[in-house]
Amino acid sequence: MRLALGQRLRSSGGLARSLIIYWRPGRQKGLKRLYHPFIVPGEVAFDIGAHLGDRSAAFQALGARVVALEPQPELARWFRRIIKHDDITLLPVAAGVESGHAEIAISSANPTLSTLAHDWRGRIGTENPAFKHIAWERTLRVEVTTVDRLIERFGMPCFIKIDVEGFEADVLKGLSHAVAALSVEFVAGVLHVSHACIEELTRLGDYRFNAIAGEQRAFRFATWQTPGAIRRWLDDGADGLASGDLYACRVDHPLVANHV
Repeated sequence: MRLALGQRLRSSGGLARSLIIYWRPGRQKGLKRLYHPFIVPGEVAFDIGAHLGDRSAAFQALGARVVALEPQPELARWFRRIIKHDDITLLPVAAGVESGHAEIAISSANPTLSTLAHDWRGRIGTENPAFKHIAWERTLRVEVTTVDRLIERFGMPCFIKIDVEGFEADVLKGLSHAVAALSVEFVAGVLHVSHACIEELTRLGDYRFNAIAGEQRAFRFATWQTPGAIRRWLDDGADGLASGDLYACRVDHPLVANHV
């Protein structure tokens, strides 16, 4: 009983922090400015690892039909409380290499760090001191789909956001289409995941890359980088950044084609 109560209290605290961080006043304005070049009104956008839906809301406000994936039941419930748009479809599933089921490890105090990547979870605490005290107290069996199946059902996305705590490359392994643009999270200490993502994307097509630090809104590079250049940047330590997102655009995407 005490353990269950403690988990509920930690979960409440984690959700409260997320609400403050991701739904603070003015944040949506910045997100819409960031994603405006990627979103095509009327087309679909995927939000994989949607958490509390701040990105989904920005995509929708820019005119996209949004498909959001969030396998954590409590987060999915809060998503539905916060966001009520007919053109946002929330699926309580995860994405991966193939359809089926998998175990997600849940951190009650830090729900943004819940993950299907068991190897990543085993390494992150030793490779990145910021994660040293993170605990994953329980696991939950969740349904898993693939990006290809999402495309079959909802259509080709103009943009995919993937933020799944070390499972990003596995999500990309379930994709066989060179989509126009996407983003994947990177974290210091486990940059091998980012290298694996680049490998998967170069398998699919000809992409150029950029990066954003943490929750900032400005791209790191004035010009979009080749796969080789972004690999070297990662090998050199990614400017010492604690975390952020790698963005990938197909070479024919206007953001790349207009700046070469």
